Amino acid sequence: MPSWLLLLLVPFVVLNVVIGMVTYVTLLERKFAARMQSRIGPYRVGPHGLLQPIADALKLMMKEDIVPDAADRTVYNLAPIVFLIPCMLIFATIPFAPGLGVGDVNIGILFFLAVSAMEIVGLFMAGWGSNNKYALLSAMRAVNQIISYDLPFIFAALIPVLLTGSLKLGDIAAAQQGSLLKWFILYPVIGQLAFVMFIVSTLAAENRVPFDILEAESELVAGFRVEYSGMKFALIQLGEYAHMIGSSFLGALLFLGAWSGPGPEYLGPLWFLLKAMFVFLLVTWIRWSFVRIRVDQILALSWKALLPATLMLLISTAVVVVWRTGGF
Repeated sequence: MPSWLLLLLVPFVVLNVVIGMVTYVTLLERKFAARMQSRIGPYRVGPHGLLQPIADALKLMMKEDIVPDAADRTVYNLAPIVFLIPCMLIFATIPFAPGLGVGDVNIGILFFLAVSAMEIVGLFMAGWGSNNKYALLSAMRAVNQIISYDLPFIFAALIPVLLTGSLKLGDIAAAQQGSLLKWFILYPVIGQLAFVMFIVSTLAAENRVPFDILEAESELVAGFRVEYSGMKFALIQLGEYAHMIGSSFLGALLFLGAWSGPGPEYLGPLWFLLKAMFVFLLVTWIRWSFVRIRVDQILALSWKALLPATLMLLISTAVVVVWRTGGF
């Protein structure tokens, strides 16, 4: 196979697999939430409701595309694409197994964190371009919250980087191979604290309950996406869930040993997927178990508690690494 064709084929396959995963992760969340609340959940379309995501996609394709008269049409129409692209690009540097991925670059973790933060551009474009006070207020809330929790998210993600000594995601995964005790979540004290802080930061960065101030249901209806319909709305939802799945894969890679697991080597991608789904369901479990907290409490938790805690933990990790390597 020509090299140029391979360069095009691998991203195409990864993109379509991610879209398929996002489609059915929505069903997984709805089923999981239903079981938590003693409901059945989607059940009528296909066996046990397995065709519900396809029915939802077809419904959104057939819905009318409505653009408000007072909207900034250029910004309004571009926002879903600008929001979706960074959410898809974060998968570019994630290795799903040794040698299996789009590109495992030397600064993979930095690429992930930098591109991940770019979603706020499309998010604010959607709120501003809609020319709707509820959408704009939601976008301003979301940008404020995401920026506030990006630093704790980055500091928590950099702790495995210090323990490994590499910014390459493949090296971080390789450092946890061979034994369950090598997983960074089991690193004494530091690993457990870093994982908890990573999960809390992920909840806030993804605007999930109890940090759901951008939508706030009864206050802002659908938040920054309130004026969107049809496929534009679907693209925003696709971006949100793709970002959540990407963060779940990152959490599994940084703390849960990535593709390491019992059995033959070819089961590695399956183990990685199961671990990512565990992180996703953990976030979903928290979302459906707590109520939303106030905006001042959300920001105070970040700036007064989580940011100093993650910074101190990062410094402590650096001290431990230097001490263990004989630097003192």
